[in-house]
Amino acid sequence: MKRLLYLIAIYFLFVAVFVLQKPLFMIWQGSLYAGTPFAEWLRVAWHGLPLDLSVSAYIMVLPMLLSLVAIWRPGRWLLYTLRGYFSLIVLLLAVICVADAELYGYWGFRIDVTPLFYLQSPADAMASVPVGMFFVALLFIALYVGVVVYVLDRWLLRPMSRQVCRHRILSTAVTLFLTAFLFLPIRGGVSASTMNVGWAYFSERIELNHAAVNPAFSLLSSMSKGADFTQQYRFMAPDEADEAFAPLKPSPVVFPSDSNSWLTTTRPQIVLVILESFTGHILDMPGVMPHLKALSEEGIYFPNFYANSFRTDRGLVSLLSGYPAQPTASIMKYPAKSQSLPAIARSLRREGYDLEMIYGGDADFTNMRSYFYATGYGRVLSCDDFAADENTARWGVPDHITFDRVVREISEEKARPFMKTFLTLSSHEPFDVPMHRLEHPYLNSVAYTDSCLGAFVDTLRQSPLWNDLLIIFVADHTMRYPDGIQECEVKRHHIPMVWCGGAVRGHRTVETYASQIDLAATLLAQLHIDYSDFAFSKNMADTTQHTFAYYTYKDGLGYVDAENRVIYDCDAGDWLLKEGPQADDRARSAQAFLQKLYDDLGSR
Repeated sequence: MKRLLYLIAIYFLFVAVFVLQKPLFMIWQGSLYAGTPFAEWLRVAWHGLPLDLSVSAYIMVLPMLLSLVAIWRPGRWLLYTLRGYFSLIVLLLAVICVADAELYGYWGFRIDVTPLFYLQSPADAMASVPVGMFFVALLFIALYVGVVVYVLDRWLLRPMSRQVCRHRILSTAVTLFLTAFLFLPIRGGVSASTMNVGWAYFSERIELNHAAVNPAFSLLSSMSKGADFTQQYRFMAPDEADEAFAPLKPSPVVFPSDSNSWLTTTRPQIVLVILESFTGHILDMPGVMPHLKALSEEGIYFPNFYANSFRTDRGLVSLLSGYPAQPTASIMKYPAKSQSLPAIARSLRREGYDLEMIYGGDADFTNMRSYFYATGYGRVLSCDDFAADENTARWGVPDHITFDRVVREISEEKARPFMKTFLTLSSHEPFDVPMHRLEHPYLNSVAYTDSCLGAFVDTLRQSPLWNDLLIIFVADHTMRYPDGIQECEVKRHHIPMVWCGGAVRGHRTVETYASQIDLAATLLAQLHIDYSDFAFSKNMADTTQHTFAYYTYKDGLGYVDAENRVIYDCDAGDWLLKEGPQADDRARSAQAFLQKLYDDLGSR
């Protein structure tokens, strides 16, 4: 029976470790939690306790079953088996804890399966981590594992192994009861509501809710959401979803008349430049994006344009396929589904366009290459197509070199018409750029890329192609700037988009509220190309439809239009924001949008 007491003590040791992780996480993210009253720190620990109890129960299921076997088959094997098991568990918990604490500063949400997907290309995934932080992380992991494993082995496992079971039948019955009892904290009790991340939410300050979440539970929860998309995000009956979604559906195809067209030609040469991590609300900051700012004042500027997600793989699909991002999945991860998507490249290829994708990094990262080829690109250039001495940045080739390569690709292009798509990389963390003008590393990296795009446009102005050239600058997503901004906030997803070049018919500001998914229908409409297969993309030049921007963050959604803003957190199962005269109606439509998206995703 004493062996059971030791197992119970191990269970509560893990609970204590998880509770201690919370203040350590808040200290790691010091600037975010500075000035937080001590009472709130205690509330974080208290409200996160159910998730801690749940994860600890998951950990103890196997040891309890092994202990049951040891009642009838005693021996030293139990000590050695539990040593190995707990050492592996503690190592995994340490890696999750440290990775989560560091990534939260960039992403603004607790860890989910996203980093596991990026580890398909480990070198690229590690490129975001500063070298110094990598060694700090290793040190913390070593300390975490060393302390917990020592306490486990010295004070619990070794004394437990010396216990002799004298009452086998009674011990078996009690062990079976306690093992079955573990499913109560795993499930969250006997009520209809089962354990989920939302149990930890208690505050209007989303960062306090995040601090209460057990990162291991967050990861397990996201892993449990498999590929049965048609069963996820069921907010209402299908007919109700159809009705609520109707106001958000794109209007039938409309082409502009010659006098209303934004362009001087329906067959321009197109250069689509996707800017890594460019944030919309810093466009007017002095010295950060002066060249893009100047281009916005001579070309077409979209001041109310938003990213659909928070990572490049999801932003690319939104931009290039007009397909909304998903809160806890990335369709690029599923080539069988992503290849079925409509795509700007595929539509242009049918019209005789030559398509090329250029990226100075690893095009195999997050399945990008397969997506590019499957959706219509004829050529994909990546870091492997540059000289070794040009691959000098952590992520690959610095932007000034890649911009020069794009100019060369354009000047040597024999086919007409063409579209060159270029994804920049230098403004991705860790922001290692060959320029130091601004103190903040992110702002400095944006200023560097902005200087590159300015020189790029100046060079193309001298080209004989200029008069027929359409250049589109748009971000793939934003960066968490300022540091305290929350992932769910509308401002967090605001990105710049500017159209310029000789094919643009003068300056205009398009005030329409829109997002990345609307680029496809808008561009194809200007080219008089059918866009009816883009089921979620709106033509921003069509003033007869309701315009809005939809975005997702980790297990949540946001919606913004000219009058309303709503934010829903699926983890919490509650609205974080409803603002505007039609907020209730828009909230229901936003949920229907996500439900219809997953209906479509499941059918592909």
